[in-house]
Amino acid sequence: MTEVNPTDPAKAFPDKHIPRPQVRDLPEPPARQWRLIGPGIVAAGVGLASGEFILFPYITSQVGLTFVWAALLGLLTQYFLNMEIERYTLATGETAVTGFSRLWKHWGLVFAVLAYFANLWPAWATSSATLFTYAFGGDVAVVSVVILVVVALILTLAPAVYTALERAQMLKVAAILLLIVIGSLFVLGARTWSALPTIVTEPRFPAEELGFAVLMGALAFAGAGGGQNLVQSNWIRDKGFGMGRYVPKIVSPLTGEAEARGQAGFIFPATEENLDRWRVWWRFANKEQALTFVAITFLSIMFMSMLAHATVFGSGEASNDVSFLRVEGEAMMAAAGGWFGYFFWIVGAFSLFAAALGIVDYTSRLAADVLKTSYFPNASESKIYAALVWGLVLIGIVVVVAGLGQPLLLATISACTGGVMMFVYSGLLIAINRKMLPAPIRIRGYRLVALVWSILLFGVLAVLTVNQQLDKLFG
Repeated sequence: MTEVNPTDPAKAFPDKHIPRPQVRDLPEPPARQWRLIGPGIVAAGVGLASGEFILFPYITSQVGLTFVWAALLGLLTQYFLNMEIERYTLATGETAVTGFSRLWKHWGLVFAVLAYFANLWPAWATSSATLFTYAFGGDVAVVSVVILVVVALILTLAPAVYTALERAQMLKVAAILLLIVIGSLFVLGARTWSALPTIVTEPRFPAEELGFAVLMGALAFAGAGGGQNLVQSNWIRDKGFGMGRYVPKIVSPLTGEAEARGQAGFIFPATEENLDRWRVWWRFANKEQALTFVAITFLSIMFMSMLAHATVFGSGEASNDVSFLRVEGEAMMAAAGGWFGYFFWIVGAFSLFAAALGIVDYTSRLAADVLKTSYFPNASESKIYAALVWGLVLIGIVVVVAGLGQPLLLATISACTGGVMMFVYSGLLIAINRKMLPAPIRIRGYRLVALVWSILLFGVLAVLTVNQQLDKLFG
């Protein structure tokens, strides 16, 4: 063990697997904090995928707007979860997964493998391609391969990967907001606006009609879920939040100038000056997450649900897969003219493309951080990341070209991983944020209660989902 001064804040960090962090003062928060807005928008953009475009609108098509309340509950749960992930990184410059790996070396590898299993099948790319063909025609397989190649090129040629990802997600959010404005003017009628208060006045949990596991999944994974929440650490670090200012960004191995980073991060002594800076950083991080990730995601889910209510509620034609968006687009053509249906499909295709970009990024980013920190400390994280991006994309291309259907076993694993991951890391976040951080900035009070709620919610979800999928597999 390393000899430490009794007053050294680094002494609280286990160093069996990863060296203790260096002690440095917390960087001064910038005067123009708005320039750091972005990680919450990235989280919202990546999270706005099939759940927001298909699952919640599908539920609305069956039972009206009476389940939209669950999206807000799920988002608030994820807000507290994300903020505890951010707390550790703001204080140390390390990812939360690195903190877990201090407790047991292979925690990071467990989460990286689970994230890969969840995203190995390129449904995120084929969904975008399918919407593209609704608008422009073409072959879904060909378009899917093009999307996969473009995703890989963007993520491995951009000089600063996070910057490219952030710009793509901001463009996506802007497109969705434009869709909301135009849809409000041309599609939403009196019936839908008058039904809007039922979100609050008639909340329901329609398990009898739709099944308990479907509704629990929609509640729990509204916005993000699984490995995506964990990568909030990586995104705020690359943006330069808190102690992340000291850590080099992931760059293109071809066009960027890579800097070496060590295994360990940094920790600040709990002086009054540092704690004053901490309070400014913490308030900003909380506001950024609430006003971007939570607000944008809830607004999007609510509006997409309202569009479904205005066009296909009660029609009985909808199904809980990407074909739902064809039915919805055709109904929009009847309601507002052919142009709006095509506009909806184009925005949807771009939105799911941006989600694919984020999914490949976070899956590869999570694994690259784990491999660099715990197993290959002398390797280039940027090169590991680029190799993982192309590996995931090439697997997707093989799957698409071969015309393979998703194996039941892989589908089962994918369905089970998210809830299990979130259940486990909700508990691990309590451990690292109470055991390692300086006493004045540890998790406590209502935030601790929120993480206990997260453990209970995702624990129940995990048990229900695993049981359901095992029945399908062996039934």
